[in-house]
Amino acid sequence: MLGLLVEEERIPAELSPRLTELREAGLIDAEDKIVADLYPLVSTLMAPRVIARVEVTGPQGVSSNGAVIGDDFIFSHEMWPGSTESEYVPTEPESLVWSLARMVDLHRDFADEVDGNEVITSTMGLFDQVVARMEAGEFEEPQAVAEATGAPVRLAEILAQLNCMWRITMVWKGVAQTDSPGGLSVRALSAWDCGIEGYWLRELPAEPVGDGEVDAGSVLRVRRTSAKELWGLIADLLPDGAQLAAEQPQTTS
Repeated sequence: MLGLLVEEERIPAELSPRLTELREAGLIDAEDKIVADLYPLVSTLMAPRVIARVEVTGPQGVSSNGAVIGDDFIFSHEMWPGSTESEYVPTEPESLVWSLARMVDLHRDFADEVDGNEVITSTMGLFDQVVARMEAGEFEEPQAVAEATGAPVRLAEILAQLNCMWRITMVWKGVAQTDSPGGLSVRALSAWDCGIEGYWLRELPAEPVGDGEVDAGSVLRVRRTSAKELWGLIADLLPDGAQLAAEQPQTTS
C-alpha cells in the first residue's frame, strides 16, 4: 500500500480498508501523502541494494529477521516466532554486523578450548532421524539415539545440547551475475548453537542451498568453530562496493 502511494498509483477498491487504517495510524495525511518520517523506510524498501535474511530455528519455532540496505539508509527488522508483524529500526553501517550477530544471539564461547579441526560427517537423513527422536519428548542418552538411528554418536551428543540453528543469507544485484536468476548474487552461512558443545559451522550441504538440492542422502558435514570466526564470516557475507551493480539509467525510445 505504501508503495502504491509513493508511486502515485491508483488504489484498488479492495485495498481501501488498508488506506483507512494507514490514516488512522497517522502514517498518511488527509491527502493520502506519506508522512515525512516514513520516507527513509519506504524508499529503502522500494529500492534495496542489499537484502539480509536471518532465519533462526529454535524451541519457540522459526523467526525471520534481517536487514534492508539502500543507497542512503539501512533498516534492520525483527519479529517474534509466530508473529506476522516486524519492527523496523534504523541502523548505522558500522553497527550492521553487530545487529545481525545479535539476531542469532552470537555470544562468547565459554569452552576452555575450541578444536577447530573437529569435524562430524553424516547424512541429512540421519540428522533428521536424530532430531525427530529428540523432538519426540522422550529423553534418551546420545549413545542410545545413535544406536537407534545409525548416526554418529558425536552428532547425537552435540544435538542433545542444541539451542538453535540459524542461517544468514545476503542477496544483492551483482555486477557479474548475468547467469543467475534476476542477475542476483547470493551468499549464506549456516551454524548451530549447541550450548556447552559450542558453535558448529555447517560446511555441507554448502550454502546457499536451493529448493530441491538436498535430500536424505546428501552429505552432512559440520565443523567446530568459534564465535570469533562466525563474526568474521558474517562480515564477509556483505558485498563491497565493487560487487554491487550500478543502477542502469532509464532510456526512452
